[in-house]
Amino acid sequence: MNDHNNSIHLENAMSTTTMTMIQALRSAMDVMLERDDNVVVYGQDVGYFGGVFRCTEGLQTKYGKSRVFDAPISESGIVGTAVGMGAYGLRPVVEIQFADYFYPASDQIVSEMARLRYRSAGEFISPLTLRMPCGGGIYGGQTHSQSPEAMFTQVCGLRTVMPSNPYDAKGLLIASIECDDPVIFLEPKRLYNGPFDGHHDRPVTPWSKHPHSAVPDGYYSVPLDKAVITRPGNDVTVLTYGTTVYVSQVAAEESGIDAEVIDLRSLWPLDLETIVESVKKTGRCVVVHEATRTCGFGAELVSLVQEHCFHHLEAPIERVTGWDTPYPHAQEWAYFPGPSRVGAALKRVMEV
Repeated sequence: MNDHNNSIHLENAMSTTTMTMIQALRSAMDVMLERDDNVVVYGQDVGYFGGVFRCTEGLQTKYGKSRVFDAPISESGIVGTAVGMGAYGLRPVVEIQFADYFYPASDQIVSEMARLRYRSAGEFISPLTLRMPCGGGIYGGQTHSQSPEAMFTQVCGLRTVMPSNPYDAKGLLIASIECDDPVIFLEPKRLYNGPFDGHHDRPVTPWSKHPHSAVPDGYYSVPLDKAVITRPGNDVTVLTYGTTVYVSQVAAEESGIDAEVIDLRSLWPLDLETIVESVKKTGRCVVVHEATRTCGFGAELVSLVQEHCFHHLEAPIERVTGWDTPYPHAQEWAYFPGPSRVGAALKRVMEV
């Protein structure tokens, strides 16, 4: 899985445009709205306003208010209507303005969206995509900064993905919209405009200087169940996703450790084959994510590595995560797992 563009489906050769993640997400919705009349986009402020982060800007003007429209401030109502639309042939792309706001819709997500196929013995499906900006980066405090991915990965019937760059963002979103299963599509806010490296005292490098900002203009998809090795190495495997992909790469460079960094991309289903192959090669593993530590998704990763790679491990598995507190407004950078914390974990596993 060393080729970043592995297993993609690309419709003929096409030109590319340098995009931010915001622009790539908008391009994905644009492509699918034009390609499939059953695709609709809606949520709070996504129509006329173009979304709080402008991901849907211009789409209502292009496709009309029957295809791209606003919804009342009712997450339960938004998801519930999307489930009904999906059951009767539409493919809704629904935005929850911040991932923190999904809680009122929990019953619709778990009891209806995830289980409709099972409850109807396959008569109905739920082909909807639930977009959620997640994580810190805007000093949003405890109600605009959460990373709730672990709450979704343990719900049977849901797929959960989190891109780390514009290329993957567009390809994964197109694949999500085409998928007949419901997809939780988590978007790290810190990465919307650049590949944040964890050093908050430095300017964020713009996406225009990153190779994965070259995004094909038309249709392509990235598989929903494949990880990618973003930095090959031999000493230790780093399992990560979303914002902390670049943090982990920087930590490896700054610590001088030959770490292999794996961007999971899809949290569920999980590309266990790539993970196991890497850990068996390196004999060491560090798991990194922004969400809280206790019962975070990293705990599942540690368990799986222990189950499948126990006799190959040379050191205990390390976890580097957010702290077990609400996301603090004033101390956002003390909470975020930056390169110094990741680098320290890399050194610890190498010293055993």
